[in-house]
Amino acid sequence: MDSSPIKVLFVDDDEDDYILTRYWFSEFQVANCELQWVDNYEAARSAIALHQHDIYLVDYRLGPHNGLELLREAIATGCCSPIILLTGQGDWEIDLEAMKAGAADYLEKSQLTAPLLERSIRYAIERKQTEQKIREQAALLDVATDAIFVRDLDDKILFWNKAAEQLYGWTKQEAINKKTRVLWQEKQVFQVKEALSILMKNGSWEGELHQKTKLGKEIIVESRWTLVREFSKKTETILVVNTDITQKKQLEAQFLRAQRLESIGTLASGIAHDLNNVLAPILMTAQLLEAQVHDDRSRRLLPILITNAKRGANLVKQVLSFTRGLEGDRTVLQLKHLIVEIQQIIKETFPKSIEVFTQIHQNLWTVSGDATQLHQVLMNLCVNARDAMPNGGTLKISAENLFVDENFTKMHIDAKVGHHILITVTDGGIGIQPEILDRIFEPFFTTKEVGKGTGLGLSTVLGIIKSHGGFINVYTEAGKGSQFQVYLPAQDTAETVEEQQQELPPGQGELILVVDDEAAIRDVTKTSLESHNYKAITASDGIEAIALYAEHRDEISLVLTDMLMPSMDGLTTIRTLQKINPNVKIIAVSGLSSTDKVNAAYDIGIKAFLPKPYTANQLLQTISTVKKG
Repeated sequence: MDSSPIKVLFVDDDEDDYILTRYWFSEFQVANCELQWVDNYEAARSAIALHQHDIYLVDYRLGPHNGLELLREAIATGCCSPIILLTGQGDWEIDLEAMKAGAADYLEKSQLTAPLLERSIRYAIERKQTEQKIREQAALLDVATDAIFVRDLDDKILFWNKAAEQLYGWTKQEAINKKTRVLWQEKQVFQVKEALSILMKNGSWEGELHQKTKLGKEIIVESRWTLVREFSKKTETILVVNTDITQKKQLEAQFLRAQRLESIGTLASGIAHDLNNVLAPILMTAQLLEAQVHDDRSRRLLPILITNAKRGANLVKQVLSFTRGLEGDRTVLQLKHLIVEIQQIIKETFPKSIEVFTQIHQNLWTVSGDATQLHQVLMNLCVNARDAMPNGGTLKISAENLFVDENFTKMHIDAKVGHHILITVTDGGIGIQPEILDRIFEPFFTTKEVGKGTGLGLSTVLGIIKSHGGFINVYTEAGKGSQFQVYLPAQDTAETVEEQQQELPPGQGELILVVDDEAAIRDVTKTSLESHNYKAITASDGIEAIALYAEHRDEISLVLTDMLMPSMDGLTTIRTLQKINPNVKIIAVSGLSSTDKVNAAYDIGIKAFLPKPYTANQLLQTISTVKKG
């Protein structure tokens, strides 16, 4: 115990009891106590309110009042020091009520001795100190960003911290005494069984687990298990610390995808170089023989040989454009001329069932590039869009100026801060299946029938864009189409930079609700808003958004919601919010901004539409416009 004296307040209206108690204090063997006495209820209440004592000894009988009333009032007004109630002989009902009310102990005055009183005071102080340590430790666990919980060997949860509530969506009350297999289904059950076996053998285990939250969102956690002895009266329990690494794994997947493409590119480049060395002499020899042979059979065969050698050479050229983009002749280009030319070709060559629309920014910036290669990029994307719409549909090509800021780069691994031209090719076709989306830029990967595609179209597109210092985004939804966004660095836009920076409209402390199932988007958007004088709260899906809006309806001035989310999609979320408040201002957000989806959102009353990923400038300008409207 602490060497400083224990400050004790003795509350009793009998001076003889005070004198006897003072004598007992002088007989204490271990505890060093300072005793202060008050003889009435009011004086005791005033003294307790000052919080200057370590412990209180309170007699039950205090004139018109009693010690039990004082005990209850003291605890209700925030008294944290232990209170020991002194009762008459055989007052068991009072003793029971005292313990229920929060007394540290009760002592019968007729049985009281110096050793008994000393032991009771010491134990009460030690228990209070222990409880305080436990509270402090629990508080530290609750501010931890990792999900921390304890479960027994039967899988029942015994402890559940705040971060676990936030990660899994289950409150402490819902989780305690439930089994984890009831709260979520492990994706790899065999791995969990193996982990438990290693834990029992070594006392600890670490690994990655694939789990689901209360709302069905799939997450990946880095899990650390430790075997703990004697927790909550259990002989053996498991302490689990889970770190959400879903976003990290997604970024790793992007990086590995880029690395894989780079490796394939290196391999393809080497093969292409060798193929060129093989094809060049074949082609040259065939052309020489064409001028020298005269028999009809050779004249018929040589053109076939030359044609196929040229086809091989063109394939090699495409492979090289994937690996290093081909240097080409770089000049300052105005892309709107290329787009107009592509539009004309489409109208003349594509089926009449495909309608083509273009939307070009009036003062479109220029790029430094090779016109032929960029023509090839646009043509490849349009041909793929055509093939995705065998029964016809709408093909849209747009071009606009865009400043890619820090906000944007946090949403895309290949993005770099700077001025860009954004070219978007959107179709309303069959979409791309999620399981093949990662592979569409690989050379020779194709979903088309044999003989209808080489699998080099998109790999060539990627190679050319990279060689121009740009990057590409793909958004797709099965059955609803695809959207390819090409970002190319713009030229000579220094003047516009200053103008744009001046135009960033700050907020006036308004509260904005940000709804998105992607944690990275939520965090980046919240940070951007807060750094421009807005306040922000976030929701991971529509259900959480509705609960938050109902709670903060009078404070929230605007809602920013994604259109594609699990559990409840954007349109349903918007309709529900409008039932709560018909005048709610809503900005819809989507990576796949198909015309139908945008129109459907506008039809039910959204104020604006913001395509993903968006810059801080786009976000703030859109919010500013909606606020004025």
